[in-house]
Amino acid sequence: MSRRIFQPLFIVGAVALLGISSPAFAQDEEEEMTFEEDDLDKKQPEEPDPDLPPDEGEADLPPDDLDPDLTLDGGDAKPVKGEKAEQLTDTRASWQDIVVVVRKSFLKVNRLELLPTYGITMNDNIIQHHMFGGSLNYYLTDVLAVGVEGQYFVKNLREPFDLVARQARRLPTVNKYRYGASLNFHYVPVYGKFAVLDDNIVHWEAFFTAGIGFTQSEVLPRDPALAPFDNFLITPNVGVAMRFFLTKFLTVHVGVRDYVFLDRFEATDRMFPSPPDDARDGADSTLVNNVMFQAGISFWFPTSFRYTTFR
Repeated sequence: MSRRIFQPLFIVGAVALLGISSPAFAQDEEEEMTFEEDDLDKKQPEEPDPDLPPDEGEADLPPDDLDPDLTLDGGDAKPVKGEKAEQLTDTRASWQDIVVVVRKSFLKVNRLELLPTYGITMNDNIIQHHMFGGSLNYYLTDVLAVGVEGQYFVKNLREPFDLVARQARRLPTVNKYRYGASLNFHYVPVYGKFAVLDDNIVHWEAFFTAGIGFTQSEVLPRDPALAPFDNFLITPNVGVAMRFFLTKFLTVHVGVRDYVFLDRFEATDRMFPSPPDDARDGADSTLVNNVMFQAGISFWFPTSFRYTTFR
């Protein structure tokens, strides 16, 4: 009975000894592991953990976020999505060549304008005047100028002058203008351009004129036997005009000017002999608006100009 129990115990014990000793024999058979200094310095690549979400790095950012920081001081500020990354400054070199507003093609500041002018009366159907004049203007700025103007007038009696004489049996009372001069101020509030046949660009500007001067008028007596008399008239004027730029020293000018004065006309009861001084004292005064259309060509001096500001 005791022999039967001993034999299984002996077998179990032998198996246990073999199981414990086998790992020791395996370890003795493995080669000894050694490490060099170069192997220690090398970093082994880390394998990504599949359970972790992928990194949100630069690969997922839009192209704009991959641009380097454009600041010149090497600051640590970085662009932020949805926000303004940085504010532009005047010291940024990369923005100096960007043209926001195109330069004006013609500069007038500190330049002299010589303007020969022709004009014609627009609002008198009895007597018409052709004006030959000229202006000399100096531009203090590109929009403000001061100048002087002179005019010489040539009269032209129109057809109604004779028709009235024939139908009414009396000559109308008219005055002719001889010459005039004024001191004027010009202001340019409007500047623009337009295309001609989609090929050439024409630059233009509109400006206002106001001034004060004088006009010399002469009475045309109804009776040729009577002597005429002259009137010296204080003449304010206002007007609007347009200027078209052709070259750096040549422009074309068109406009309308109203010369306002209180003129004296021959009295209807003037009798012979009536000296001019007495006739002037008895003359009838009337407010006159001498509206004239004017056109001319301007010559600018110096004939060229230089830009003094950056683009």
